[in-house]
Amino acid sequence: MVLAAGLGTRMRPLTDDRPKALVEVGGRALIDHVLDRLAGVGVERAVVNVHWFAERLERHLAARGRGPEIAVSDERAELLETGGGLKKAAPLLGGDPVFVANIDSVWVDRGDALNQLARLWKPSIMDAALLLARRDGSIGFEGAGDVFLADDGRLTFRGDERTAPFAYMGVHITRPDYAAAGPDGPFSLSGLWRESAKAGRLFGCVLDGDWMHVGDPRARDEAEARLAAAS
Repeated sequence: MVLAAGLGTRMRPLTDDRPKALVEVGGRALIDHVLDRLAGVGVERAVVNVHWFAERLERHLAARGRGPEIAVSDERAELLETGGGLKKAAPLLGGDPVFVANIDSVWVDRGDALNQLARLWKPSIMDAALLLARRDGSIGFEGAGDVFLADDGRLTFRGDERTAPFAYMGVHITRPDYAAAGPDGPFSLSGLWRESAKAGRLFGCVLDGDWMHVGDPRARDEAEARLAAAS
């Protein structure tokens, strides 16, 4: 599932006439960066939620001309955030584990990040497996970090600590019904993750590469420069 329904308010004025998913970085729309990454590891079908400039995004998806096959989860009536969006889309996702990806995450991969995440996933002991980036050196991320990573891959949240070394970089694997117990309407996956972490069922692995959180115009420009330097 690709989470593409946000308003992109921090990306204005670039989102005054388009959804954030269609802001270009390095000559490609953000959503194409994500979908091409997923196609590269064998994903054949993706559910994309839409809200802001939904019709324009739908036209772009229909014209892509390359995989994966797209199904649309329509959030025009109400923006549902990450948890509510996953809950609404569950009937479109089938029963197998799913990648869930934000559209504002771009990265230079020196390893095999998505396949690494897939190899980590063990549903018998996990509720979700998160792809992480080292906070230091990331572009567009200025927070104090999200989590600590234990030797066995389990995650704990920063809590009262001033900083944590790793940030969630916008891609995870979970069960398609993970958000089913959440409330009706908008809610974030963050609360579910915290409960899973307390139960020892939240895991993660670290990107071997450079992460760019493309959340505003300045970060977009920095990401373009980083991609150009890597090419």
